[in-house]
Amino acid sequence: MSTVPVLLARVSERRGETLPLPVYETEGSAGLDLRADIEAAIELQPLGRALVPTGLRIALPKGYEAQVRPRSGLAARHGVTCLNAPGTIDSDYRGEIKVVLANVSNAPFKVERGDRIAQLVVAPVTRADLIETEALDETARGDGGFGHTGRR
Repeated sequence: MSTVPVLLARVSERRGETLPLPVYETEGSAGLDLRADIEAAIELQPLGRALVPTGLRIALPKGYEAQVRPRSGLAARHGVTCLNAPGTIDSDYRGEIKVVLANVSNAPFKVERGDRIAQLVVAPVTRADLIETEALDETARGDGGFGHTGRR
């Protein structure tokens, strides 16, 4: 498994007890867990959403992105997920990482300071070299879109 150096800084004006830095929870984890760096609990109402700060800023090397993704346990157990998932953090962004949490369940959900709310996956980026053309090659699928291949 390869690694890439990523500089990390805490948001200086944060309050309260310092939260642990993100870590890979297991040897095989692809994502670092992000925590809610909030002063007071946030109650997400059913179908509600909130922009939750993490208290962290990063500097990615050119040619990399960071993806903010939902935590599967929050989604499966509580119906809480990330909107705009995966959210992309570009290599030239230096602001605080914030997570757009949404409650798609029928019950309120409380987010507390320090809760693990999302995961951060660092990945290489490939840029497209667009070449305009009059026609594309034909395939068996053609222009069949959403649901074109059926359910089974």
